[in-house]
Parts: sequence; C-alpha cells; structure tokens
Amino acid sequence: MKHFLRALTQFFTFLYCKFLWRTLKFVTRKLTGRCELQRICYNNKPGAKRTLKIEHSLKSSKNEVLQSAVAASPDAVERIVDEILDLKRISPDVNLQLGISLQASLFQIVGYRGLVAEVEKLRREPYDCENTDHEDMLLRLWKSLSPEVPLTGRISKQWSDIGFQGSDPKTDFRGMGLLGLHNLLYFAEHDKATALQVLHDSQQPKHSKMSKAEWEKNSFDKAIGFSFAIVGINITELVYSLLVSGTLKTHIYNVAPEMPSLVHFQQTFCYLMQEFHKFWISENPGDIMEFNRIREKFLRRVTKQLKNPNMALCPHSPASDLHLINL
Repeated sequence: MKHFLRALTQFFTFLYCKFLWRTLKFVTRKLTGRCELQRICYNNKPGAKRTLKIEHSLKSSKNEVLQSAVAASPDAVERIVDEILDLKRISPDVNLQLGISLQASLFQIVGYRGLVAEVEKLRREPYDCENTDHEDMLLRLWKSLSPEVPLTGRISKQWSDIGFQGSDPKTDFRGMGLLGLHNLLYFAEHDKATALQVLHDSQQPKHSKMSKAEWEKNSFDKAIGFSFAIVGINITELVYSLLVSGTLKTHIYNVAPEMPSLVHFQQTFCYLMQEFHKFWISENPGDIMEFNRIREKFLRRVTKQLKNPNMALCPHSPASDLHLINL
C-alpha cells in the first residue's frame, strides 16, 4: 500500500510540476514578450550555464523542430537557427544577437556529441602492432619520455621504465584501445616538461640514487610509487567516463566557444594527470594498493567541481593557452 501511495504521489507531483512549468512559461512570455530561448540568451553569458539551459529547453519542447535541433549535423546548424527564429516569429534583423547566441550554443551541443563519437571510435580501436602508424606513435612516446636512453628492441623490459606492465605495451592498451596511447603521446609531446616531471616523481625513491631515508631527510615529496603509463590509461578512462556521462559538458561548454574537438579532451587529460599526481602525493598512500580508493576520491572531487556551471577545468601548462575560468 505504501508503494502504491508513493507512486501515486509521484505521478500527481509530476503532472502538477509539468502543468505549472508550462503555465509559467506561457505567463512569462506574455509578460516579457520574449520566448524561453530569448530569455535564456539575454539573461546568461556565453558558456556552460547558457548552453545547458538551451539544451534542456530544446529537449523538453513538444515541437519536433526544436527537439531535433540537438541532434543536427554541424552543417545544418545555421539552417536550424533560421527555422527556430521563424517558428518563434522572431525577426533575425531585430534580434541579431539571439541568432548568434543560439548558433554558438548549438555548435557546442552538436560538437559535444561529435566529440563523444570521435573519442569512442578511438577507444574501440585496438592497438595493432602490424599497423605502422600505431607502432610509430608508440616509439614516439618512448623517445619523448626517455630521450637519452635508446630502446633495445620493440619487445623489451625497458617499457616498464615508463610505466608499462610488461615487455609489450600493446597488452596494456586493451581497456582504452588507441585512446590511451593518443592521450599519453599528447601529454608527452605537448607538455613534455610536466610529463617528464610526473614520470620522474613516479619512480622516486625506487630509481633514485638516494636511499629512502635520504629522500625523506631532504624533505622531498613522498614516493609516488605508481606506473606512469598505466595510470595515464586509467586517467584516460576517468576522463572518458566523465565525457560519456555528460558530466564534462560544464567544462567543455566553458572552454570551447563553438565546436569542441579532440584537443579539448586531450588537454583535459593533461590537466587531470597533473592534478592526480598532486592529489596522490597529498594522500600519502602506503603503497599502490590504495590506488582505487584514491582514484575514486579524486573522481568525486572532480565531479563536484563540474557541478558548478561557472567553472572550467583547464591546464596550467603549455598543453593549452587556457586558464582556470571563473565565469
């Protein structure tokens, strides 16, 4: 009986809220002379807050033109904006800024969907040692992270020096496919100094000439104790999950003025690699067995940050010209 009453209450609450919302929209339009899309564009600055509201408004509409706008191709955005203005009986000459704002937000919305598809394609592509492009990327990764040490062979225990588990790195890419390699290589080549520092720290004091006692006596950071490449693939999975779930929209909509690209995803990876590196040190783990706990704690912190539509996660490094934005 309790479940029935709860379900009945939820049903009537839903009907009430839906009716009230549409009534409020109607009354507000009559009072202001502006439709919901106009109010959103005029009352919100460019960025996630405005685009998220536009996205919700379009998806919630009963009109098929508005509903389908979020699933349009980039080439159709300008035409769809004209159709929306015509549908709402809004003159594009009188409301020039509205058309510009709608177009920018729609490019972000459809671009985000395209970015998800592009990232998913890379994730599903397995590493192929017979593919010369894949092999070239892997060797470039070694040269970037270990420039002074020649690789003795394609299959070598040396790969563990940059954080792979076995003698053949291809086995470590199974979870994230080629996406993991793309991110690691981007980090190593576009923010080389930071990548080398994180790699160096991850090996301390195990591969340091100093003993553990000397390391701690000199007040250096505690030993990181994680495998650089494996953690990079793991952080790739973290960024991927944020992207696919839509949680990353706040960040992407704030840093990509129009069409987001794979570079935005890779820059986010670089930033989170650096932040996880700092977070791991601050947690002072006893050993690598604490990795999952610390990773989940780190993920909760990032997710909490992304709930604020006025914030954006951005690298403080040569990997991007962007900065932490507080809109």
